[in-house]
Amino acid sequence: MNAVAPVLQRARGRTSRPVVIAIAAAWALAVAADVSGTAGTLHHDALIVAGPALWAALLLFLVAWQVMVAAMMLPSSLPLFRLFEVASRHQEHARRARGAFVAGYAAVWTGFGAFAFAGDVAVHRTVDAVPWLHERPWLIAGSVLALAGAFQFSGLKQRCLSQCRHPAPYLLAHYRRGASGGFRLGSGHGLFCLGCCWALMLVMFAVGVAVLWWMAALTAVMVFEKTGRHGRALTPVVGVALLGLAAVAFVHSPWLPAPFSH
Repeated sequence: MNAVAPVLQRARGRTSRPVVIAIAAAWALAVAADVSGTAGTLHHDALIVAGPALWAALLLFLVAWQVMVAAMMLPSSLPLFRLFEVASRHQEHARRARGAFVAGYAAVWTGFGAFAFAGDVAVHRTVDAVPWLHERPWLIAGSVLALAGAFQFSGLKQRCLSQCRHPAPYLLAHYRRGASGGFRLGSGHGLFCLGCCWALMLVMFAVGVAVLWWMAALTAVMVFEKTGRHGRALTPVVGVALLGLAAVAFVHSPWLPAPFSH
């Protein structure tokens, strides 16, 4: 892949316009859903408890999940998207390769969203079957926060974060021409991105779709972790903050910020 290296050098400072448009559109949809009040109807809890058939609820949730992924995850992956756009420019079917690259990335996060939805269905059924747990919903919120906080200190977090912070070596090692090469590259990067951020996105999943201030806060964290000069220094700080929120949930849950406190 030495032929790609000079191209990557020229990619500095460029912006992937289609990805930026997708990010802007996703945030516009999130704001519109919040302002119109329709966001609550797409919350996974509402879809599971009083929504349509489970398969239809899953499809509706995954549509909303795509918007969340575009709004929250694409900004932190812009460096690699930018590099791939430039590196693939002289392919015979460049647009097809780029579309496959995005599809591979989206497939990973869609799989995680479906898995999280299935897990939430299991949690709801467990809560319905165990009165003791039904009376203590703060245990679930606290557990999610504690898991996310502890993961910030894990070796897996650090290894995946390192890959995300330095996308050029990954591209040089795995770049292949064609749609299949683009899909493999996108899904491979998506797996590293998932390994880095799944716990933070699990917090967002627990909060629900289109809770704007949580979306903005977690997006800022993930973008700075991956692209900021001192991004690594933020990781343990966020871990301590999440563990602190978990402690609040276990000790006195009404002190939690909305919507965890509900």
